[in-house]
Amino acid sequence: MKRYTALVLISILGLGACAVSETSTGWDPSRSARASEQNANSSSVAEAVANFKNSDPGITRFFDNAQGYAIFPTVGKGGMGVGGAYGKGEVYERGRLVGYSSITQLTIGLQLGGQAYSEIIFFRDRSDLDDFRNGNFEFGAQASAVAITAGASANAGYSNGVAVFTLAKGGLMYEATVAGQKFNFTPLN
Repeated sequence: MKRYTALVLISILGLGACAVSETSTGWDPSRSARASEQNANSSSVAEAVANFKNSDPGITRFFDNAQGYAIFPTVGKGGMGVGGAYGKGEVYERGRLVGYSSITQLTIGLQLGGQAYSEIIFFRDRSDLDDFRNGNFEFGAQASAVAITAGASANAGYSNGVAVFTLAKGGLMYEATVAGQKFNFTPLN
Protein backbone atom coordinates (compact mmCIF):
# COMPACT_ATOMS: atom_id res chain seq x y z
CA MET A 1 0.00 0.00 0.00
CA LYS A 2 2.86 2.35 0.83
CA ARG A 3 4.43 1.66 -2.56
CA TYR A 4 1.13 2.44 -4.37
CA THR A 5 0.72 5.68 -2.38
CA ALA A 6 4.30 6.66 -3.17
CA LEU A 7 3.75 6.05 -6.92
CA VAL A 8 0.56 8.11 -6.91
CA LEU A 9 2.31 10.92 -5.01
CA ILE A 10 5.27 10.91 -7.42
CA SER A 11 2.90 10.91 -10.40
CA ILE A 12 0.94 13.86 -9.02
CA LEU A 13 4.13 15.81 -8.29
CA GLY A 14 5.45 14.99 -11.76
CA LEU A 15 2.25 16.19 -13.45
CA GLY A 16 2.26 19.31 -11.31
CA ALA A 17 5.86 20.04 -12.34
CA CYS A 18 4.95 19.58 -16.00
CA ALA A 19 1.97 21.90 -15.66
CA VAL A 20 4.12 24.55 -13.96
CA SER A 21 6.85 24.32 -16.59
CA GLU A 22 4.32 24.47 -19.46
CA THR A 23 2.53 27.40 -17.84
CA SER A 24 5.76 29.29 -17.38
CA THR A 25 6.70 28.74 -21.03
CA GLY A 26 3.30 29.97 -22.19
CA TRP A 27 1.80 26.63 -23.20
CA ASP A 28 -1.44 27.10 -25.01
CA PRO A 29 -3.56 23.99 -25.66
CA SER A 30 -4.98 25.49 -28.83
CA ARG A 31 -1.55 26.42 -30.23
CA SER A 32 -1.03 23.09 -31.97
CA ALA A 33 -4.54 23.26 -33.47
CA ARG A 34 -3.86 26.78 -34.77
CA ALA A 35 -0.45 25.75 -36.13
CA SER A 36 -2.01 22.77 -37.90
CA GLU A 37 -4.76 24.97 -39.38
CA GLN A 38 -2.21 27.58 -40.51
CA ASN A 39 -0.04 24.92 -42.18
CA ALA A 40 -3.09 23.56 -44.02
CA ASN A 41 -4.06 27.09 -45.04
CA SER A 42 -0.51 27.80 -46.28
CA SER A 43 -0.51 24.74 -48.50
CA SER A 44 -3.89 25.68 -49.98
CA VAL A 45 -2.58 29.24 -50.50
CA ALA A 46 0.45 27.90 -52.39
CA GLU A 47 -1.86 25.77 -54.52
CA ALA A 48 -4.14 28.76 -55.23
CA VAL A 49 -1.16 30.93 -56.27
CA ALA A 50 0.00 28.17 -58.63
CA ASN A 51 -3.52 27.84 -60.06
CA PHE A 52 -3.72 31.60 -60.73
CA LYS A 53 -0.29 31.59 -62.43
CA ASN A 54 -1.07 28.46 -64.47
CA SER A 55 -4.43 29.85 -65.61
CA ASP A 56 -2.92 33.18 -66.66
CA PRO A 57 0.89 33.53 -66.60
CA GLY A 58 0.51 37.29 -67.15
CA ILE A 59 -0.65 37.66 -63.53
CA THR A 60 2.99 37.18 -62.49
CA ARG A 61 3.56 40.90 -63.11
CA PHE A 62 1.17 41.67 -60.25
CA PHE A 63 2.99 39.28 -57.92
CA ASP A 64 6.33 40.87 -58.91
CA ASN A 65 5.30 44.53 -58.64
CA ALA A 66 2.57 44.82 -56.00
CA GLN A 67 3.40 45.98 -52.48
CA GLY A 68 1.41 43.01 -51.22
CA TYR A 69 -1.60 40.82 -51.68
CA ALA A 70 -4.34 39.01 -49.80
CA ILE A 71 -5.22 35.58 -51.12
CA PHE A 72 -8.26 33.52 -50.26
CA PRO A 73 -7.82 29.95 -51.58
CA THR A 74 -11.51 29.10 -51.22
CA VAL A 75 -14.41 31.49 -50.89
CA GLY A 76 -17.74 29.73 -50.62
CA LYS A 77 -20.72 31.68 -51.87
CA GLY A 78 -24.38 30.80 -52.05
CA GLY A 79 -27.77 32.38 -52.18
CA MET A 80 -31.34 32.45 -53.29
CA GLY A 81 -32.46 36.07 -53.23
CA VAL A 82 -30.37 36.65 -50.10
CA GLY A 83 -26.87 35.27 -50.12
CA GLY A 84 -23.54 35.29 -48.43
CA ALA A 85 -19.91 34.37 -48.86
CA TYR A 86 -17.05 33.47 -46.54
CA GLY A 87 -13.41 32.52 -46.85
CA LYS A 88 -10.10 32.59 -44.99
CA GLY A 89 -6.73 33.54 -46.38
CA GLU A 90 -3.28 34.97 -45.91
CA VAL A 91 -1.79 38.42 -46.43
CA TYR A 92 1.68 38.94 -47.90
CA GLU A 93 3.92 41.98 -48.21
CA ARG A 94 6.68 41.71 -50.78
CA GLY A 95 6.41 37.92 -50.68
CA ARG A 96 6.54 37.65 -46.86
CA LEU A 97 3.58 36.41 -44.81
CA VAL A 98 2.40 39.26 -42.53
CA GLY A 99 -1.00 38.03 -41.33
CA TYR A 100 -4.27 36.26 -41.86
CA SER A 101 -7.57 37.52 -43.15
CA SER A 102 -11.17 36.51 -43.52
CA ILE A 103 -13.69 37.68 -46.05
CA THR A 104 -17.45 37.99 -45.53
CA GLN A 105 -20.15 39.18 -47.86
CA LEU A 106 -23.90 39.59 -47.61
CA THR A 107 -25.87 40.14 -50.79
CA ILE A 108 -29.49 40.82 -51.55
CA GLY A 109 -30.94 40.74 -55.03
CA LEU A 110 -31.13 38.54 -58.11
CA GLN A 111 -29.01 35.49 -57.33
CA LEU A 112 -29.42 31.76 -57.28
CA GLY A 113 -27.04 28.89 -56.64
CA GLY A 114 -23.71 28.31 -55.02
CA GLN A 115 -20.08 28.37 -56.01
CA ALA A 116 -16.56 28.14 -54.71
CA TYR A 117 -13.76 30.31 -56.03
CA SER A 118 -10.31 31.63 -55.18
CA GLU A 119 -9.78 35.36 -54.84
CA ILE A 120 -6.66 37.47 -54.76
CA ILE A 121 -6.42 41.20 -54.04
CA PHE A 122 -3.21 42.99 -55.05
CA PHE A 123 -2.29 46.24 -53.28
CA ARG A 124 -0.40 48.71 -55.45
CA ASP A 125 1.47 50.52 -52.69
CA ARG A 126 2.06 50.54 -48.94
CA SER A 127 -0.81 52.90 -48.12
CA ASP A 128 -3.30 50.60 -49.88
CA LEU A 129 -1.96 47.59 -47.95
CA ASP A 130 -1.99 49.57 -44.69
CA ASP A 131 -5.65 50.51 -45.27
CA PHE A 132 -6.42 46.80 -45.55
CA ARG A 133 -4.43 45.95 -42.40
CA ASN A 134 -6.07 48.74 -40.41
CA GLY A 135 -9.58 47.58 -41.26
CA ASN A 136 -10.31 50.55 -43.54
CA PHE A 137 -11.03 48.39 -46.54
CA GLU A 138 -14.24 47.12 -48.05
CA PHE A 139 -15.51 46.83 -51.60
CA GLY A 140 -18.21 49.30 -52.51
CA ALA A 141 -21.05 48.85 -54.97
CA GLN A 142 -18.87 49.66 -57.99
CA ALA A 143 -16.19 47.03 -57.24
CA SER A 144 -15.50 44.35 -59.77
CA ALA A 145 -13.04 41.52 -60.21
CA VAL A 146 -11.34 40.04 -63.25
CA ALA A 147 -12.26 36.39 -63.73
CA ILE A 148 -9.00 34.65 -64.57
CA THR A 149 -8.74 32.96 -67.93
CA ALA A 150 -5.73 32.77 -70.23
CA GLY A 151 -4.65 36.34 -70.96
CA ALA A 152 -7.27 38.00 -68.74
CA SER A 153 -4.67 39.91 -66.73
CA ALA A 154 -3.07 41.49 -69.82
CA ASN A 155 -5.45 44.46 -69.82
CA ALA A 156 -6.18 44.46 -66.09
CA GLY A 157 -5.00 47.30 -63.92
CA TYR A 158 -5.43 48.83 -60.52
CA SER A 159 -8.57 50.65 -59.49
CA ASN A 160 -8.36 52.73 -56.33
CA GLY A 161 -5.04 51.06 -55.51
CA VAL A 162 -6.20 47.45 -55.82
CA ALA A 163 -6.51 44.81 -58.51
CA VAL A 164 -8.87 41.89 -57.83
CA PHE A 165 -8.88 38.53 -59.57
CA THR A 166 -11.07 35.47 -59.06
CA LEU A 167 -10.67 31.91 -60.26
CA ALA A 168 -13.69 29.59 -60.31
CA LYS A 169 -13.28 26.30 -58.47
CA GLY A 170 -16.75 24.85 -58.88
CA GLY A 171 -20.45 25.39 -58.68
CA LEU A 172 -22.88 27.49 -60.60
CA MET A 173 -24.30 30.80 -59.52
CA TYR A 174 -26.21 33.43 -61.42
CA GLU A 175 -24.50 36.45 -59.87
CA ALA A 176 -20.82 37.06 -59.36
CA THR A 177 -19.65 40.20 -57.64
CA VAL A 178 -17.14 41.32 -55.01
CA ALA A 179 -19.20 44.38 -54.07
CA GLY A 180 -19.98 44.45 -50.37
CA GLN A 181 -17.10 42.21 -49.34
CA LYS A 182 -15.70 43.02 -45.89
CA PHE A 183 -12.39 41.88 -44.49
CA ASN A 184 -10.88 41.13 -41.12
CA PHE A 185 -7.07 41.20 -40.67
CA THR A 186 -5.08 39.48 -37.93
CA PRO A 187 -1.34 40.24 -37.90
CA LEU A 188 1.20 37.46 -37.64
CA ASN A 189 2.35 37.08 -34.03
